[in-house]
Amino acid sequence: MASSTAVIDQVSARLDAFVARVREETATYGPDAAAFVSSAEATLRGGKRLRARFCHAGWASVAGLNGIDAAPTALWDACAALEVFQSAALVHDDLIDNSDTRRGRPSAHRALEAAHVGQGWSGSAVEFGRAAAVLLGDLLVAWSDDLLEAGISANPHADAVRTEYARMRRDVTIGQFLDIAEESAWSVNADDGHSERALRVVSLKAARYSVEQPLLIGAVIAGADRAQQAALRAFGHPLGMAFQLRDDVLGVFGDEQVTGKPAGDDLREGKRTLLIAWTRQALAPEGRRLVDELLGDPQLTADQIASLQAIIMESGALARMEQLIVEYAEAGEAALQEAPLDAGALELLRGLARDATQRTA
Repeated sequence: MASSTAVIDQVSARLDAFVARVREETATYGPDAAAFVSSAEATLRGGKRLRARFCHAGWASVAGLNGIDAAPTALWDACAALEVFQSAALVHDDLIDNSDTRRGRPSAHRALEAAHVGQGWSGSAVEFGRAAAVLLGDLLVAWSDDLLEAGISANPHADAVRTEYARMRRDVTIGQFLDIAEESAWSVNADDGHSERALRVVSLKAARYSVEQPLLIGAVIAGADRAQQAALRAFGHPLGMAFQLRDDVLGVFGDEQVTGKPAGDDLREGKRTLLIAWTRQALAPEGRRLVDELLGDPQLTADQIASLQAIIMESGALARMEQLIVEYAEAGEAALQEAPLDAGALELLRGLARDATQRTA
């Protein structure tokens, strides 16, 4: 059973080999295409590789019980494919949110904008950066499919893997739409329904995509039966909910030096998260109006960010979020009790659960 470091090393090696092959195949496309491939490669650097680690953990939860000792190529290519798809999602997410940074570096559209300026090209660098980032995300989605298909082509469970992967792609895309829709739709929906709508976004955009479905993809590669798949879903979904709720807390209260994104970024972007829904529920109408006026203003000052943070804490919403994160994590742990999974993999799953819910970045 590979350690987290070993999983990261395997995924990095797979990605390096894949990009090298792409470079060779596109060598005659000219210098601009080569630079575009380099831009895509740059998005693959860094990150916690949580999705790859969950995919490996799903495989490990079943493989030993099915007499499988060595991790197959299909597993490592699926792990790498998940990380490439994650990069695609981040490129598009940063574009949608007008984010300037990602992992402490310029976001993809800003880097492409800077490249336009650096080359001395004509026209709008901003428009070029945004248009190129759309295509960059699309290229990464294609790369993700290429990696997955190459890896599972000889796997006896390839069709089941494809089904789960396709479901993941649909869910996260719809979840992303619902996320941006809520930034506009909240004003015409009853206040007491905002939390339910926010939790739906968390489930589709993050919980399934970040934890549940990577676990299932790995498990299916190892031939998981229905009971094993059900156990991993019962563990993965609440853990994925806790993972995203932690992300929402960090989006408001995270340390920029640790997260790599400006403090209070979700407030400037106008994210209508569960944290905001619960804050508004606890406020009098005048307080709600103040939150609504400030939320989504990209020019929020440090003082205004601090004011909103104080309102959220004083409303009790932050404490409720922390409690819900604990409850989801406990639900995930409860699902592992008596689960028909490899006993040796349970500590691996528990370690990933801690990494997902107790993180600071």
